[in-house]
Amino acid sequence: MSSDPPSIGRRRADGPPLVALEPAGSREWLAEAITLGGGRIVPLAEAEALVWAAPSGAAQLADTVAAAPAIHWVQLPWAGIEPFAEVLDHGHLWTCGKGVYAEPVAEMALTLALSGMRGFGTYARARTWSEPEGRNLLGARVLILGGGGIADSLVRLLEPFDCRVTVVRRSLAPTLADLDDLLPAADVVVLALALTPETVGVIDAGRLGRMKPTAWLVNVARGGHVVTDDLVAALRDGTIGGAGLDVTDPEPLPAGHPLWSLPNCLITPHVGNTPEMAEPLLSRRVSDNVARFGAGEPLIGPVDVDAGY
Repeated sequence: MSSDPPSIGRRRADGPPLVALEPAGSREWLAEAITLGGGRIVPLAEAEALVWAAPSGAAQLADTVAAAPAIHWVQLPWAGIEPFAEVLDHGHLWTCGKGVYAEPVAEMALTLALSGMRGFGTYARARTWSEPEGRNLLGARVLILGGGGIADSLVRLLEPFDCRVTVVRRSLAPTLADLDDLLPAADVVVLALALTPETVGVIDAGRLGRMKPTAWLVNVARGGHVVTDDLVAALRDGTIGGAGLDVTDPEPLPAGHPLWSLPNCLITPHVGNTPEMAEPLLSRRVSDNVARFGAGEPLIGPVDVDAGY
């Protein structure tokens, strides 16, 4: 059972929340978001909360938190917290951006699914008029791995397509334990789950082999969910119809990697959520959480330290 502190801001005094923004030289729009939420930006030694603006730097974050013993709450910038997993502890309240980027990432998942099923990989590479190919998303069976905000948004976006959607969740049936039984019926398999030890390599040769030869795999989560060499083999052999990847392993995907040349593979450079999309969304989250912290209310996006997301 988790011993995480409750998601309630513990204030040490009345007045505006005292918030440090680190690392030094962090983006001005985050400073504005803190102020908009009613917070006052202070030196680290005076802070009771910390907004961490860097997408990585676990060791630096650990040193920063250790240097400010009064800090109770730490806001991390992105939905995925694996870069900071070694730093998370039960002595602080950690929040992240989970749910913040659900809408744009779900939109990317839908884009990749439609593009793949309708043959855009072939058509975009063609230099002459080609033979028709493609299948409808309309009425398709869609299997989504991950029960968070991205899945919720994608289910809503799929409603006009009259898809038969199954969501695999961590604790509610169906779960990952049922995945082998669910894969053979799916026309599209979407990865939208957190990267944890349990989900590393969740899609390997065995599971690719259980998918339909016409099915498309869409990954908008993390590249580590897929065993890349197994995916290359499955795409070359026609084991599955294709893959739409906004994330890869390794990432960035090196020039000359086999995935680049496969006509049944669509690759985008981790742009399901771009900086331009992220800025207003994360700003709103930071402002909301600073205001909640100041009022002693539950914060949005608490990290489950034991679960790792």
